[in-house]
Amino acid sequence: MKFYRIQEDEASQYTGNLNAVHKWMLPGIQPCSGCGLGGRSSAAQYPCVDLSHLPEVEQKKLSDPWPVPREEFVRLRELVRPLAPPDAELLPVTAFGPLTGTATGRFGQLFMQNPWSLCLRREALEKLQAAGVRGLQGCPLNVRFRQKSHPELLDLQLARRGQFHPDCLPRDREPPCPMCGEDKGYSLPQPSILAATSLPEDLDVFRLADWSSLIIASERMMDAVRRLELDGVVFQALEVR
Repeated sequence: MKFYRIQEDEASQYTGNLNAVHKWMLPGIQPCSGCGLGGRSSAAQYPCVDLSHLPEVEQKKLSDPWPVPREEFVRLRELVRPLAPPDAELLPVTAFGPLTGTATGRFGQLFMQNPWSLCLRREALEKLQAAGVRGLQGCPLNVRFRQKSHPELLDLQLARRGQFHPDCLPRDREPPCPMCGEDKGYSLPQPSILAATSLPEDLDVFRLADWSSLIIASERMMDAVRRLELDGVVFQALEVR
């Protein structure tokens, strides 16, 4: 099975734009006094996770990304954990709930406002599901369109799967901070190589667990998108080893 990175088709003539944010998110973490790091952030998004049953005072804290002390971050993270998927990446600025705001312009069948989010028209989602593409869980956007005639867009909630192959990772990474346990991480490997044994056999679209801003598709999904003549994105082949 081949795998691909999904990216916006910058050559398309679509003008769609979302001025919207997810309703809730985990805050940042104040810098550690030892290493100065504030904790690795996440591009993971869980639009189907509903935090509206939490007390209003907690919801207010979960709507402000401003950094908080590490102890408060941990408390809020554990408050959210039972409501999130079992494999959720609960790092700073992980987002929850529907995208809320306004929308303008013309949207393709698939739409990426940024590299780490993927929206689909409802009819595109239904066609892909009928074609047997697995891993498609869409949640309606809470946006107001400026034009009267507009599509129904759904925000995909993607499972986290897969890892980079060690061959593409730096070999001289610094050890974690002894005070907070954080490390400086690494830049996106170029080229990115995926570890074959870590890739799912039951999903055709997912968020890479090692790098949450990468949305990965299987060959099955790419073939379905092309066969159904769905537009708005392109597929970049990734090496699997």
